[in-house]
Amino acid sequence: MKKLVFACVALSMSGFALAQPAAAPAAPAAKTAQQSKMVTCNTDATGKKGDERKAFMKECLSAKPAKAVTAQQTKMKTCNADAVGKKGDERKAFMKTCLSAAK
Repeated sequence: MKKLVFACVALSMSGFALAQPAAAPAAPAAKTAQQSKMVTCNTDATGKKGDERKAFMKECLSAKPAKAVTAQQTKMKTCNADAVGKKGDERKAFMKTCLSAAK
């Protein structure tokens, strides 16, 4: 009797599971920065094999992106170049006016 009840429950559950609509496949997630980097490095490594490829991939994947130079950094570089020869308070005053000047 227990086996018959178990069989009925099992059949009804399997029918229930089959009657459910299939879930829509999940949309592919956006690639992470590391995944994008891997794709780029893999493309660049075309033609390399063995240790050469391994070394290239290690270097490529560990490379940091180049930092963008800001307008303030450019201004600082220009003011520093113009302040050559000035010292102490004179340099300090010049740098203050140079860096705060409008573009």
